[in-house]
Amino acid sequence: MVKSFWLTPLFTFGIAVLGAGVTFLLHFPAPFLTGPAMAVTLAGLAGIRTAALPQRGRDAVFVILGLTIGQGVTPEVFDAMRTWPVTLVSLGASLFAIIFVTRAVLVRFWSMDQTTAFLSSSPGHLSYVLGLTEGVKADLQTVSIVQSIRVLALTLLVPIAVTLTGQIPPNAATGSAETAPGPLLAMIVIAAIAGYLLQRLRLPAAYLIGGMLVSVVAHASGLVSGVMWFWLAAAAYISLGGLIGSRFSGITWPELRRAFSAGVMVTLLGVVLAGVFAVLAHWITGMELIAVLIAFAPGGLETMAAMSVILGIDPTFVASHHVARLLMLTVIVPVFLLRGRRD
Repeated sequence: MVKSFWLTPLFTFGIAVLGAGVTFLLHFPAPFLTGPAMAVTLAGLAGIRTAALPQRGRDAVFVILGLTIGQGVTPEVFDAMRTWPVTLVSLGASLFAIIFVTRAVLVRFWSMDQTTAFLSSSPGHLSYVLGLTEGVKADLQTVSIVQSIRVLALTLLVPIAVTLTGQIPPNAATGSAETAPGPLLAMIVIAAIAGYLLQRLRLPAAYLIGGMLVSVVAHASGLVSGVMWFWLAAAAYISLGGLIGSRFSGITWPELRRAFSAGVMVTLLGVVLAGVFAVLAHWITGMELIAVLIAFAPGGLETMAAMSVILGIDPTFVASHHVARLLMLTVIVPVFLLRGRRD
C-alpha cells in the first residue's frame, strides 16, 4: 500500500528531474523550476498519470523553500520595509481590479455564470476559494483548468521576461558558503514545528511561512550564516515544478481546449492589471521595478517566491507581498461569494 502510494509521485519526480536536466543543458532561465513544470505538464497531457508528493512530502518541500527564501534578509531589507505600506495598498487595489475586470470579461465573452467567472478570476488562493464553494453552482473543472493555466504560464514566462529585460541582478549567479549541517538541521526541525503551529492557526502556506520566519530570524540575528545546500534547494525547486505540472494529470485535450482561451485571457489580463499597479508603486516608492512586478504577479506564492531566489531578486519583499495577497483574498473571497449567493 505504501509502495503504491509513493510510486506515482516518485515517477513524477523522475520526469521532473529529466525536465530540469534538459532545460539546464539548454541554458533555460530558472531551469530547476520551469523544466519540471513543462515536462510533467506534457506528460500529463500525453495521458501519463502523474501526481504531486503526498502532503507530508509537500510540507517538507515548503519548509526547504521557506528557509531558502528567508536566507537573503539583510539590514538593507529592513530599511526598504519603510516603503512597503505604499506597495501593499497598491497590491490590494490591483486585486480588486483583477477580480472585477476579469470576471466581467469571462461573463461577457465566455458566457460563464457569475460564480464560475469569479472563481476563475481570483488571482490565487485556489484551494481556499474552492473550499468555500459548498452550496454554490459553478463549473469547478473549468475553474481548476483556468487557474492551473495561470500558474503554469506565469511559472514559464516570468523568468523568460526577466531574462529578456537584462535586469537579473549580478548576485543571481554567484555562490556563497553553504550552511553547516548542525545549524541547518536545527533550522529544518524548528521550521517544521513552526509550520505545524501556523497550520493549526489556518494560515495559508503555513510550512513555507514557518521556514521563512525561522530563516529570517536565524540569519538576521547572526545565529546562522551561509545558504541552503545546493542539492537540497534544487530538489525542492524540482518538486515544486512537478507539483505545478501535475495539476494537468487526467485532463483531456477537449477539456483543455474548452478552457484554454479563458485561461490565457485570465493570465494576460491579470498580468497587465497587476503590472499597471506595480508601475504606479514603482513611481511612488522608487523601488526596483522588476522586484515590484514579481511581487505583484498573480502567480502561486511558493512559485513566485522561489523564482525570486533563483533570479536573485529580493525574496523577502516578494514573498511578503504574496503572503499579503493571500491574506487579502482570505477576506475578499467570502464577501464576493456571499453576495453571489444573495443574488
